[in-house]
Amino acid sequence: LPASRAQQGTQPQSIKIEGDITLGGLFPMHSRGPAGIPCGEIKREKGIHRLEAMLYALDQINSDPELLPNITLGARILDTCSRDTYALEQSLTFVQALIQKDNSDVRCSNGEPPIFPKPERVVGVIGASGSSVSIMVANVLRLFAIPQISYASTAPELSDKSRYEFFSRVVPPDSYQAQAMVDIVKNMGWNYVSTLASEGNYGESGVDAFLQISREAGGLCIAQSIRIPREPRPGEFDKIIKRLMETSNARGVIIFANEDDIKRVLQAAKKANLTGHFLFVGSDSWGSKNSAIEDQEEVAEGAVTILPKRASIDGFDQYFTSRSLENNRRNIWFAEFWEDDFKCKLTRPGIKYDPGRRKCTGDERISRDSQYEQEGKVQFVIDAVYAMAHALHSMHLDLCAGSMGVCEKMDPVDGRMLLQYIRSVNFNGSAGTGVMFNENGDAPGRYDIFQYQMSNVSNPGYKNIGQWTNHLRLNSEEMQWSGGDRKIPESVCSFPCESGERKKMVKGVPCCWHCELCDGYQYLLDEFTCDMCPFDMRPLENRTGCRPTPIIKLEWSSPWAIIPVFLAILGILATTGAIVTFIRFNDTPIVRASGRELSYVLLTGIFLIYLITFFMIAEPSVAICAFRRLFLGLGMCISYAAMLTKTNRIYRIFEQGKKSVTPPKFISPTSQLIITFILISVQLLAVFIWFGVIPPHTIIDYEEQKPPNPEFARGILKCDMSDLSLILCLSYSIVLMITCTVYAIKSRGVPETFNEAKPIGFTMYTTCIIWLAFVPIFFGTAQSTEKMFIQTTTLTVSMSLSATVSLGMLYIPKVYVIIFHPEQNVQKRKRSFKAVVQAATVTTHLSLKSNDKQNGESKVEPDRSQ
Repeated sequence: LPASRAQQGTQPQSIKIEGDITLGGLFPMHSRGPAGIPCGEIKREKGIHRLEAMLYALDQINSDPELLPNITLGARILDTCSRDTYALEQSLTFVQALIQKDNSDVRCSNGEPPIFPKPERVVGVIGASGSSVSIMVANVLRLFAIPQISYASTAPELSDKSRYEFFSRVVPPDSYQAQAMVDIVKNMGWNYVSTLASEGNYGESGVDAFLQISREAGGLCIAQSIRIPREPRPGEFDKIIKRLMETSNARGVIIFANEDDIKRVLQAAKKANLTGHFLFVGSDSWGSKNSAIEDQEEVAEGAVTILPKRASIDGFDQYFTSRSLENNRRNIWFAEFWEDDFKCKLTRPGIKYDPGRRKCTGDERISRDSQYEQEGKVQFVIDAVYAMAHALHSMHLDLCAGSMGVCEKMDPVDGRMLLQYIRSVNFNGSAGTGVMFNENGDAPGRYDIFQYQMSNVSNPGYKNIGQWTNHLRLNSEEMQWSGGDRKIPESVCSFPCESGERKKMVKGVPCCWHCELCDGYQYLLDEFTCDMCPFDMRPLENRTGCRPTPIIKLEWSSPWAIIPVFLAILGILATTGAIVTFIRFNDTPIVRASGRELSYVLLTGIFLIYLITFFMIAEPSVAICAFRRLFLGLGMCISYAAMLTKTNRIYRIFEQGKKSVTPPKFISPTSQLIITFILISVQLLAVFIWFGVIPPHTIIDYEEQKPPNPEFARGILKCDMSDLSLILCLSYSIVLMITCTVYAIKSRGVPETFNEAKPIGFTMYTTCIIWLAFVPIFFGTAQSTEKMFIQTTTLTVSMSLSATVSLGMLYIPKVYVIIFHPEQNVQKRKRSFKAVVQAATVTTHLSLKSNDKQNGESKVEPDRSQ
């Protein structure tokens, strides 16, 4: 190459390489400086490596006899200092030759017109690196029709040819990259992530593309989208980490940021003691750079990064590692790189010597005395230079056929025509992959996917774990995370709900939900809905469906059944004994005096009262339900109808006796039986009407035992008798009982030596007390889960007790006398009805005068058989 020199004076920060055709170059040789200072520290990889890649490509092209023969490519290379405004000022150098100047009034001292040196004309520009810088520069280059090929700018905005007509790039746009990153996130099962973007076109447009693609794909939600200011204030990155922790479930952080911002984000995370919490997915600005994570490796461990598919260019490695201070004077920033790379100090004009650092010897060698790894975009810098060279070569073949060197048609080079040649190139690049451009000037999307790994690896660093070429191929088995964990961490807004829980979505965030248990008798219809089980079913334990509710009935072995059955059996035995005794001694005075016919009727009723216990406890069926309806009220009806007839007869006899000696009507045994059966027939008629209107049947009651906990829910097999119908069934018997009680009260003054009024009275008083106790117990347990059992037991025990009272008061004493004192069971002398009444009347008067005098000394009873 011709001699190279650093331009001093007006252009102190540029490299000028002479050539027949000059290409411009824009590289971030320095990082962005603090406020008020345009440039900061030297950038070894993104700056020096890429710059040297362009110089290496120019060397290769100029030494290639097949490509641009007899034409030498020169260069004007500028430092952008990673700042778009500074880059804009620098790039004005490229258009100086195209700006028309009016020099007509300028004359030399001798009156001759001055001779101006012809300004260099840049035919095309390689660069820039950052998208925001490329956009700023592209707006200027477009005005002067200078084609531009970027090696690193990936902002989707640059695909808009209505605004950036002369811009092309050998890297795919971020829309492809964003698609790849969405695919990576979804492949790892994440659905809740945050995004971080450096202010500027690269970061913001990259995140915008990611957001748009994730919305279109669905199933991915953005927790926060944070922008890093172009000029961050102190503490800004601490605030960013604090904001990210507001949605701590979103551990995945999609980061489209420049190298400096990436480093400061990692520093802030480490400062906040959040090493291992965040799971970074970095764009190609992170790629596989070590400088971005220097001293922050623990925080960056597990970071998944993406880089346009590349290969290490061996020729460049040989070239770069052979560079030294002596053989690379054309690179004006190389000395600064040398100091930074070898941590030493050179003695340079205008630079004060730092005694704290060792002095450079100049004998240091790259890779031998310092760590070296080829920067990821080196391949694309070389491809961009070669693309420009191939376009110029094709243009030269068409315009200067047979000419050596640059012909008139290419002096000057028509920028718009060169652009057409650039868009038409198609050649194998430095890595062996095809270099071409689509109608928007974009390269096809081909990406390598890396993960930074430290644990359980011999050489910590970036490991290739997959690739993306229109679709994702990711080796999940090769991935490992903080601490060497192989399991992919979760970055989800809400964890899956437990079995039997529904999702209650958070409004506006489709990936977030609260889990609500399907309670009570609900089951999970679908993941968002709880529904009630059918009335005869209860939910499964995991509430994923419903199962039949178990059906129960009152079992014979239940404590609720044992006591009533025991009482009923005793009652039946006692009643049977009384009936047998009465039949055996049917013609004895005591049996005859008690009114044999009504006694048998009454004992039958008592027997039926005891018998109903077995029908109430037996398993419900149509026949059992019919028997329940029939006998529930019938036994009591028979008993109280007979007792009512007896008390009414006694009352009428003695009331009549007070008025006349003529006996009242209907006091014969036949009349008494007819009256009793008429009273009984009313009950029977009502029951048979009930049979006709509503035939007896069984039902399963699922509401009675339906507690809050469905595990204890039971369906109860029962007859179709509600509490109301049961009371109505007994109501007639209760009316008879009350009426009988009234007559017993009215007949209380009749001496017991003449009748059974007082035992019947005591029977009715006791029975009323029993039934008064029954009512609150029966209805007070209506809300109990044991309602059916309690009510059945209460009813049967109450009926058995009332039957026992009747049996004990009216017949047990007689049976006792008949069996154990037969000498008292003898015929007494008869008296006329008139004598009986007169004696009873006298006795009554005496009893009213003196309560301590025994009523009636005579043991003679009226003949009831009259």
